[in-house]
Amino acid sequence: MGFVKTHDIDELTSELIGNQVILGGWVEDFRKLGKMSFITLRDVTGISQIIVKGELNDNLGEINRQSVISVKGIVQETKARDFAFEIKAEEIEVLGKAVHPLPVDPIGRVESNIDTRLNHRALDMRNQKTASIFKLRHHVLQSLRKTLSGKKFIEITTPKIIGSASEGGANLFSLDYFGKTAYLAQSPQLYKEQMTIGLERVFEISNFYRAENSHTGRHLTEFTSIDIEAAFMDYNDVMDVLESLVLEVYKFTSENCKKEQEIIGHIIEVPKSPFERITYSQCVEELQKDGEKIEFGDDLLDSHLRIIGNNHPGFFFLTDWPMKLKPFYIREKDEDPTLSRSFDLQFGYLELSSGGTRLHNPDMLKARLKEQGLDPAQFQDHLKTFDWGMPPHSGWGMGLDRLMTTLIGIDNVREVVLYPRDPDRLNP
Repeated sequence: MGFVKTHDIDELTSELIGNQVILGGWVEDFRKLGKMSFITLRDVTGISQIIVKGELNDNLGEINRQSVISVKGIVQETKARDFAFEIKAEEIEVLGKAVHPLPVDPIGRVESNIDTRLNHRALDMRNQKTASIFKLRHHVLQSLRKTLSGKKFIEITTPKIIGSASEGGANLFSLDYFGKTAYLAQSPQLYKEQMTIGLERVFEISNFYRAENSHTGRHLTEFTSIDIEAAFMDYNDVMDVLESLVLEVYKFTSENCKKEQEIIGHIIEVPKSPFERITYSQCVEELQKDGEKIEFGDDLLDSHLRIIGNNHPGFFFLTDWPMKLKPFYIREKDEDPTLSRSFDLQFGYLELSSGGTRLHNPDMLKARLKEQGLDPAQFQDHLKTFDWGMPPHSGWGMGLDRLMTTLIGIDNVREVVLYPRDPDRLNP
């Protein structure tokens, strides 16, 4: 028979009753009852019941659950409650046999812990809850690209192997690059800024790398980041872009992913807007009122953010951070140079995004590098582009994996990443 499918299971309609089809998928359940057998066949689109009778049933042999088969047969009506149609089998071919016992149960009758599932991730993808998470992730990416393209952003792809520690900081992976030291990029920051010279508005959705020895449910060493940079926008403008992007993701998946929400057991509710905007100074005041020992200029600890998150549930922007807590490329506020034109997007205590208005004056940028103990000579490839007419620009980066956890109501990013990388996990 071969393995050419004529239809996916979700393409079976009443118009096909009486017609011959060829389906392909894996055996989710198999019951042999005397002169008949019932096979529950699943593919990525749904499930169907296969009825096997007569000589074909006598010669069926052993069919293991989770084995991949192709079925040629006639579409017919069914009395079975869980199926819209059934297939009366004419030919069945085992294309790939599954061994038993399997390391995880994809049907979910026997639960496995997350490490066991991650160690057998491909098989875990047959679990409908896991599959639904990644179908949702696909729709989120679709929504992001559509919304950003609609706002005249152009998608770019920047290098992940870089020649210098472009943003400073110690959390870099280094590697031997033909006798030279190279690094894995932490973000597309400098490249995306440079692109505003000619393309004005750019975005990238890609993996980046951070050598951070953190063992939490929200940290990874390889993560997917959504980044934008826009000429002629300030930090309030790009906050508006970010808010509309998040709202559209929630709206799009809420409307287009009903089945996935049902399987996961979580209803996606579009957040209220506009998102609240709270300044860093207001946060410090709130924390002091709560009895926390914190002064202006101190970084906000996880414990601080949990208090602020309890006071402001859901999405909110945390703005106007002290300059000394921000990277060299962030611009200060004209009315108070101790404060920066910067923000974080929070979901409760969880930081999803960080951004701000960038410095576009090369002399100020060089001075800021020196202030932060960085050598301008290390940034010469970046700095020279500012002599070619750099427009004022702003941008942000947001963690896609963290956004996914807010969308589906879980607190471990490993659930939403195919093959997560953290300090303890390098395989599979």
